[in-house]
Amino acid sequence: MATTESLTSGLEAHVCGVVADSGGWIGFDRFMELALYTPGLGYYANSSPKFGMMPVGLHGRRSDFATAPEMTPFFGRAIARQLEQALQVSQTSELWEFGAGSGALAKQLLESIGDRVTAYTIVDLSGALQQRQREALGEHASKVRWASELPVTMRGVVIGNEVLDAMPVKLLARRAGRWRERGVCIDASGAVPRLAWEDRPSDLRPPLEIAGSHDYLTEIHPVAEAFMATLADRLVQGAAFFLDYGFPEREYYHVQRHMGTLMCHRGHRSDADPLTEMGLKDITAHVDFTGLALAAQQAGGLGVLGYTTQARFLMNCGMLSLLDNATLQDRTMAQKLIMEHEMGELFKVIGFCKGAHWDAIGFAQGDRTHTL
Repeated sequence: MATTESLTSGLEAHVCGVVADSGGWIGFDRFMELALYTPGLGYYANSSPKFGMMPVGLHGRRSDFATAPEMTPFFGRAIARQLEQALQVSQTSELWEFGAGSGALAKQLLESIGDRVTAYTIVDLSGALQQRQREALGEHASKVRWASELPVTMRGVVIGNEVLDAMPVKLLARRAGRWRERGVCIDASGAVPRLAWEDRPSDLRPPLEIAGSHDYLTEIHPVAEAFMATLADRLVQGAAFFLDYGFPEREYYHVQRHMGTLMCHRGHRSDADPLTEMGLKDITAHVDFTGLALAAQQAGGLGVLGYTTQARFLMNCGMLSLLDNATLQDRTMAQKLIMEHEMGELFKVIGFCKGAHWDAIGFAQGDRTHTL
């Protein structure tokens, strides 16, 4: 494994080369793509540990963040109830997971749903994570396969947990009443050239008019919306569910959200400086669920099954009854998933279906589709 210093310096040199070859400037979406996905160097493409409950765990293993499946298996067991219903209603037997991380959710779903699933396809760009997934899913090897892109047509039920927030975003900055696109350049004024911010004139705008003339920084999500459009076009039979942190459009572009949502994660700490420690920390942005819904509907006729908080979705799927005989540790972790001040309110769930609408159990109570 490369040292942290060599990893960062190697990625910085690569990004600087791309910037130089691009005329001295690249948009932030291109930078984010390079920082996260450059083969062997990007955060999701290198072998550094990422998932875990503590900054330094047993045997000195480090981690940067914990996703819900790593916190408790009851997360996957609850979601399995929704996915099993979707398989039955859509008369399909395949599950597709985007960005499977450690493989924990896949394992929970396969164990919970059992023979109702005939194939489980993981779409993941990271070779390092694919290897970890293979190790975690060894007992399900006959069902699990990997793909690096969507097929031309697909049938089945799609699941994605915290995958949309890692898709590259464009940054837009309003300064002195004028909108510009924020990107990355090379600052050669010091002894050692370094990456720096630079704003350039642009016709790009947020999807909503933001009142006032005060300085404002935000994101737009062309990559995530293009992904949804492609999925909508190629999913000919089935349903899709995505869990992530984010807001409807009117909340996302609220006049007071003037610093945007871009955030980096390393060692269970957060910062807003993606230009440092490249390759060693995650870079994320919240999801605009309105934009996703519109992209899915307009491109391929995916209808919205529902939209709600993670807390309400998990409770609708029977999370509380599943915990009746759970250990104290699992109960404690599950509470973090549904408490408003933890992950329950910030994280949302959106569901889509191909064809006629049906009543999904996860949105039976507390559906917020009207807010999109």
